[in-house]
Parts: sequence; C-alpha cells; structure tokens
Amino acid sequence: MSDGRPGEEALIARYFAPLAGHGAEGLRDDAASLTPSPAHDLVVTVDAIVAGIHYFPNDPAASIARKVLGVNCSDLAAKGATPRGFLLTLALPDDWTEAWLSAFADGLREASEAFGCPLLGGDTTRAGGAMLLSVTAFGEVPTGTMVRRQGARPGDRLCVSGTIGDAALGLVVQGAQAPALDPKSKAALIDRYRHPQPRLALAPALRRHARAAMDVSDGLAGDLAKMLGGGVTARVRIADVPLSPAARQALRVDPALLSTALTGGDDYEVLCAVPPDAFDSFLAEAREAGVVVAEIGAVEAGEGPASFVREDGSVQTFERGSFSHF
Repeated sequence: MSDGRPGEEALIARYFAPLAGHGAEGLRDDAASLTPSPAHDLVVTVDAIVAGIHYFPNDPAASIARKVLGVNCSDLAAKGATPRGFLLTLALPDDWTEAWLSAFADGLREASEAFGCPLLGGDTTRAGGAMLLSVTAFGEVPTGTMVRRQGARPGDRLCVSGTIGDAALGLVVQGAQAPALDPKSKAALIDRYRHPQPRLALAPALRRHARAAMDVSDGLAGDLAKMLGGGVTARVRIADVPLSPAARQALRVDPALLSTALTGGDDYEVLCAVPPDAFDSFLAEAREAGVVVAEIGAVEAGEGPASFVREDGSVQTFERGSFSHF
C-alpha cells in the first residue's frame, strides 16, 4: 500500500492468522472446515456492530473486539450451545492504524480464549464510512436439544442470569446528562456496556431444564415479549429483577432510569422459562456452574405484553419496549 500500511494478505497474516483454530488452515485458504461432534447439531448465529451505533468510536480497540465476539457467544449460550468457532468480517475506515489493529487483535485473542471460540476465517476490507464488524459464530448441541426462543407455557418460572440494566446505564453515564455517581459505580456500568459476559457455563442447565430461552440484547421488556410469542403472557415482579449495586445507586440518584434499565438493552444475560418441576434442579445446576440466576416472575395464559408490577401492585408502563435499530 502506498501509505505504508500492510495490504490485506499481510494484515491477515500479521494480526489474525495467529488466532486461527483447527480447520482454518492458518487463514491461508478461502474457507475453513468444521465438523460437529458425533450426534451433535450445529448452531449458527450472526451479529454486527457499527461505530456510533453499538459502541463509541473512541472505545478501546480491545473492548470493541470483546464486544463483537461476546454478543455472538451470548446467543450461543442462550441456545444451550458450546462454541466451536467464528468468522470475522472487518470493514476498516480510511484512518485505521496498525496500533489500533494490534490492540484489536489482542482483545480478540483474549476473548476467543476466554469463550473457547477460535477464529476460523472471515473477510477484511475497507469501509465507505464508519467501521463495521460482523461475527458469525458456530456452536454445537447434542442432537435435538437446542433451546428455542418460544415454547414457554403457563406456570413456567421466568428467570434471568446476572444483573439487568447495567449496560444501558453504562451508556447513559457517558452522556451529557449523566447522573452523578461515584467513580467506582460509573466505571462498573461502563465496563458492563463495553464487555458482555456470555453465560456459556449456563448452557448445559438450559438444555436440560429450560422450555424457552434467549439472550437479553434489546432490553428485558422487549425481549420477553419476543420470547412469549402468541397464546401466553407473563407477570414480572420489578422488585425481583436483579440489579447491581452500581445500577441501584444510579436509580437512587434518578428513579426515572428504571425504564432505561428494563428496556435499554445490551445486557447479554440469559432470559428463560423453566417448568415448575425442573426449577429447583435448574437453580442447583446454575449455582454449580457459578452463574447467579434470579426468578423474576411467571408465564401466564393470555395475550398481550407482559405486566411489570411494582411492589404496590401498580403496573409500570414504558414509552418503548426495547431498543430498535430502525
């Protein structure tokens, strides 16, 4: 290249070939091979993130790498799948630098190792505008055991992993109208926004016990509506929705942020419906896996969106149910 930066082949060899997993041929071929384990099905998911939409352009490169892989591994976790590998599409803006790309590759390596999801291949090109990254992730489940999004029945217990609202509040605290929080709480919320924590350790328990599951990417209220589908609704006890200490501090400063926490998105926690007779076993296996799970309500017969009920029995309403790209 005339500007001194490496061309595509040199870029791939320098930054991404060291991340290549089995079947990727060191990224020297146009395709990789992937064979599922005997008696297993492949599970495939894809998500893209765009500068200025899903992350701040000045976010650390390593954080951006962790986010693009983490959001896809979160989808695999919610399906009960074990990661097998991923493809990366990277469209770089004109002002990309080798220092940025080196930090991105380091972050991608750390995330790949942490999630057990090696690089299999992809495509590197130039963007006409903002940088775009897309990951296609592959996982596997024992044949016929992928946990579907819909299928919840009346009486099922609704559960979520981890804590809800941190990432959405992490976006708020970086804005001009940020609530006044102590530095530790602010840093904790921003970290959750930048670094999804896919609950891969929960996958076996979901396969064995959950009737329906999905990851919370667009907000708890909106994603619950997607998971319920037709014929069932739900009642959620707001007081039982798990919040981190940092999120609770933000809500004490500005109680109106509750709506943001419940609808804002980027949680990348698992939302699931578990039959009553499997509930205790599910909780026990989650604890054994080291994943905190909270019961937040129950599925009910009926139609319409879920009710989010306050402690006084009144129902919380939302201007919008979830984040939307359009």
